Amino acid sequence: MCAEGLSCLIKRAEAQGELRGTSVCRGAPQVTHLLFADDCFLFCKAETRQDCIMKDILTMYEAASGQAISLPKSEIFYSRNVLEDLRNEITSIVGVQAMLGTGKYLGLPSMVGRDRNSVFSYIKDCVWQKINSWSSKCLSKEGREVMIKFVLQAIPSYVMSIFLLPTSLISTIEKMMNSFWWGTRGATNRGIHWLS
Repeated sequence: MCAEGLSCLIKRAEAQGELRGTSVCRGAPQVTHLLFADDCFLFCKAETRQDCIMKDILTMYEAASGQAISLPKSEIFYSRNVLEDLRNEITSIVGVQAMLGTGKYLGLPSMVGRDRNSVFSYIKDCVWQKINSWSSKCLSKEGREVMIKFVLQAIPSYVMSIFLLPTSLISTIEKMMNSFWWGTRGATNRGIHWLS
């Protein structure tokens, strides 16, 4: 019910022409807000007037609902086209810290640029750490199968349900799993690959 109130305040400001959201591409509808369980994403133009209006909406929402917005936990992200002086001015108006695009939301990267390999390299590192921690242990073939099916394959599955991972990254992870499966003495000895 409270989220509906915030949504109505934003929609009213948008209908009056005070707020303008963002579009995914040309011709797409403008998005001013996205609401999740107890999180929300707000979109507007990088103009001091619009940011003051958004700040007023949030203040009005706090007064009406009794819920306080946690400014230390909040972040603001700017397009690379926004000048540095304007960024500083807007950041001081809104009162939240500026994000550099390296943040995470629900365990996933908030911003994904063109270089997806570097953004998602943490998945490869996580798989490699698991393999190295098990390689020292003497695991039977069945034990290795359980580790691959229930642990290693589960690591990238959450990210893959949201993002399309680069083929080169997937192939690297697959090679590491194959090495672990066919290797006889851990990740250092490749063993014989009976199947191509």
